[in-house]
Amino acid sequence: MTADNDWNLIYSYTRAQAIADGVLIDVTDAARAVGFKVHTAVSEHLYHGYVEPPDGLTGEGQSTSGRLHDLLFLVLCSAKKSHPGADRATVRIAFLMEPGRTETVDVIAHIGPGDQGEPVLTLMLPEDD
Repeated sequence: MTADNDWNLIYSYTRAQAIADGVLIDVTDAARAVGFKVHTAVSEHLYHGYVEPPDGLTGEGQSTSGRLHDLLFLVLCSAKKSHPGADRATVRIAFLMEPGRTETVDVIAHIGPGDQGEPVLTLMLPEDD
């Protein structure tokens, strides 16, 4: 495929801008602690809807850091089993939403190029893709 230099880029929304705007939440430090080696972000919808525990669950042993750790660990396990060269995997994860009630969601883990072409990981819900 050849580059077409006749096209002018009108607008670009970078990953750094998405993080600054809060559209993506940078979780790289937590991801590295679990075993990931690339910059990692979670969509705001996944983070605020599922990673942060709903009101009333903090007394149930739920915390944002614990739920994030569990999410990252399950994604890492799934990624290790995915097809070599695949750029995405879908993981079904059950989140406790209130005492005695869980909600199972599909989480997409997508690895692709960052702002400088480096590999980055983004975790999101299907509607965030």
